[in-house]
Amino acid sequence: MKATNPWTTYRTRFLVKAKQLTASLTFTDVLGRQHSGRKGDYLVESSDGVLRIAPRQIFEDIYVPLLTGQEETPRLRETPALLSLPPHLSRKSPQPCGDRRSPSLRSL
Repeated sequence: MKATNPWTTYRTRFLVKAKQLTASLTFTDVLGRQHSGRKGDYLVESSDGVLRIAPRQIFEDIYVPLLTGQEETPRLRETPALLSLPPHLSRKSPQPCGDRRSPSLRSL
């Protein structure tokens, strides 16, 4: 494989580094499993250093590239658009659980 493409960090549930293949690649990992990919597929390195090949369509459907300078630790942001969702798409807020006994039984 040519070393012309730099590693790019992608995120999904987990952060990975990946390179898009510029030519076909076949290799055997440390566990003896054979991996092969075609031009356009992705060579993916997980956080523990394990390498695998992901088909292009699957990879691009799952992973989102981090932009240069973007933090590698995703943080939740407040989204004002969520406040304007239609009622059938928004969640109900938790309601306080009051004492459900009738007032006459409380004195007993």
